[in-house]
Amino acid sequence: MNMQYRILFSFKKYIFTSNSDRVNFTETDMYYSIIRKFFLTLCFFILSILLCSADVLKRSKSEPNFLIFIADDAGMDFGCYGNSFIRTPNIDKLAESGLLFENTFLTSPQCSPSRISILSGQFPHTTRTEDLHTPVPAGVDFITTYLRAEGYFTGSNGKTHWGPNGDRQFDWYNSTFDTFQDFLKASKGKPFFFWTGFYDPHRDYDPGIIGNPHNPDSVIVPHHLVDDGRTRKDIAMYYDEIARLDSIVGTYMDILHKEKLLDDTYIIFLSDNGAPFPREKGTLYDTGIRTPFIISGPDVPEGEIYDGLMSIIDLVPTILDIAEIEIPENMPGMSITPLLLGDLIISPEFVYSERNWHDCDEHMRSIRTDQYKLILNAYTEKPHGTAADLANSPSWYSLLDSKHENKLNEEQSLIFTVPRPSVELYNLRTDPEEYQNLAFDPAYRQIAQYLLEELQNWMDETDDFPSSYRTRRDHTDRITGIRYYFDVPDLENELPEKDSIP
Repeated sequence: MNMQYRILFSFKKYIFTSNSDRVNFTETDMYYSIIRKFFLTLCFFILSILLCSADVLKRSKSEPNFLIFIADDAGMDFGCYGNSFIRTPNIDKLAESGLLFENTFLTSPQCSPSRISILSGQFPHTTRTEDLHTPVPAGVDFITTYLRAEGYFTGSNGKTHWGPNGDRQFDWYNSTFDTFQDFLKASKGKPFFFWTGFYDPHRDYDPGIIGNPHNPDSVIVPHHLVDDGRTRKDIAMYYDEIARLDSIVGTYMDILHKEKLLDDTYIIFLSDNGAPFPREKGTLYDTGIRTPFIISGPDVPEGEIYDGLMSIIDLVPTILDIAEIEIPENMPGMSITPLLLGDLIISPEFVYSERNWHDCDEHMRSIRTDQYKLILNAYTEKPHGTAADLANSPSWYSLLDSKHENKLNEEQSLIFTVPRPSVELYNLRTDPEEYQNLAFDPAYRQIAQYLLEELQNWMDETDDFPSSYRTRRDHTDRITGIRYYFDVPDLENELPEKDSIP
């Protein structure tokens, strides 16, 4: 196994989860964190020695299969995540048969940057695929490249959004969702990796896509949206799309069972970004970067919940570790295989995310702990760049109408704030919706400074760039949401040689 060696390599980024009752992160807590890191370094050293000899990571099959379901713009609206009004029986059943992660976060709240990051195990700015519609460049390897080298048969269907160099890293592709059995037949008994890229619940929405539509009166309306009939109907149709997605998950599970492959397959469900509503998708609030994340498979505890922090950057190292393939040293994540076997509880101290061009240009970076979120904004003189598909939605029109009539409440008005604060800080225990910015509260100054320093360290370590470089023009009006330019604007202010970057 590679995992025990990766522990020492990654100790700076990972600590054991502590279910502390502390509410305020004080200067004493910062000293405690430093001491804890030193102590855990020693613990990890001892643990790595034990793991080298312990027989705790046995698997039922040395070359298991992997089936990945990735939703397109799904938030946390699933029965297994507490939404009792939405109908997702198959995904709920998957959670019952595996491990459900409560606090997993994406590296980007945007479609293609997120997907490329998930498959490459790298942050979007590191691969220079931070902007929407940017294809993966040559030389950036997906996990499929590593698996293929070890005899795996790889395939995908549905939405890809990674470009020709990504396509070449799969053996098989089909645009429709009724061809999973064709893929299995083409695999000819080889271990497989299959990526199902749903189009649901991405906009636009059509009525009547399922036989029993959700009732608009029963949907959950967040405080930052207007609670009116137009918004409720919009959310209900979003629920319908998730229900359609859920039915396909059930079909694939039935196929695995019929083909006697279920017991040898790791099944993973997640989303590429948050729900397609204002102040959700495209933001670095939890509504934009928190993802459902479920893993079921050989030896995975059934019906268990893990509530520690996790970054999706760990998915590629985890799959490689399960397949007993060496994890490249340049990957910033690490394997969470022990969690899948119920052995060790390891959690990152910080998770990081970024938002860049998506119809409107942005350079936003965030760092999150189990208690605090800090967001660093550039281009503060402009309103937040809401994605064009959201700005053409009934929910957005309700916000605009209420804005024109001066009827917005404080939470609903936040998306229109201009100038924006350069720094946002939220206490997630007292303000989980991230409505109260504490960045300029003197009582939180030390916390903000500490997180800013950690965020800057991450940006330096992962080859990030200043906000004045790699810019693009907007092609969507930030207030009305009207798209006035349909092509992706050219990249401007390309990076100079590294030695000359300020």
